[in-house]
Amino acid sequence: HTLEDPLVTNLIKLYAATLFGILTFAQPSVADVYELRTYTTNEGKLDALNARFRDHTVKLFKKHGMESVGYWVPTDGEKSKNTLIYVLKHKSREAAAASFKAFGADPAWKKAAKESQKDGKILAKRPESVFMETTDYSPNWENNEGNEHDVFELRIYKAAEGKLGKLDTRFRDHTIKIFASHGMKSLAYWHPTDGPDSQDTLIYILKYDSRDAAKASWKAFGADPAWKKAAKESGVGRLAKSPESIYMKATDYSAIR
Repeated sequence: HTLEDPLVTNLIKLYAATLFGILTFAQPSVADVYELRTYTTNEGKLDALNARFRDHTVKLFKKHGMESVGYWVPTDGEKSKNTLIYVLKHKSREAAAASFKAFGADPAWKKAAKESQKDGKILAKRPESVFMETTDYSPNWENNEGNEHDVFELRIYKAAEGKLGKLDTRFRDHTIKIFASHGMKSLAYWHPTDGPDSQDTLIYILKYDSRDAAKASWKAFGADPAWKKAAKESGVGRLAKSPESIYMKATDYSAIR
């Protein structure tokens, strides 16, 4: 047979398709991972930390393949004076490790870190890190220009044993819609990827037009008959502990405002 023979041509196409399929399916499916990081500064060093992120760190994260999702400072209590909370997006857990290794070795980072701490060490302790994956009901956030009154709320729920699936179902089928009806904008919903928190924890962020709006929205949400019905029928029961709530303001260098 010659190359022009239809049989040969079909065999070549079949071989090529088979080889392409092998190559395609041999590639592992990699899902993006998110990382919630919390920094606590020494007294009076939060401004220095923000300046370092604004002028150096965010750019260097991008250089090394880390996408900055958002940066926030809590609005209340001691945390408003010493805490930075932010979320990064990585291609994979392995990519995150490689990116931070390259970041830590970058001369530009070493120079920025040294110069920023000439008047004293910035961080009071090691950063806290939680790797997360998005839930199947997490929305596609559309970023809009914020204003000085906008506030965000980081909420962490710990479900009773064996109830995380039911909690997810309630959010997927009811809670998010009811939030929206009361002016509460859902930014993202995540589960931690590492045990034991991966078995019982939901982490999410809401946005409000103001702190007063947040208070009014939660009051209306709690009184909504649709919410009361969903809560009663969901089978979630009581959470293992009260939800953790942190109100936050976006920094001036945050991608999400």
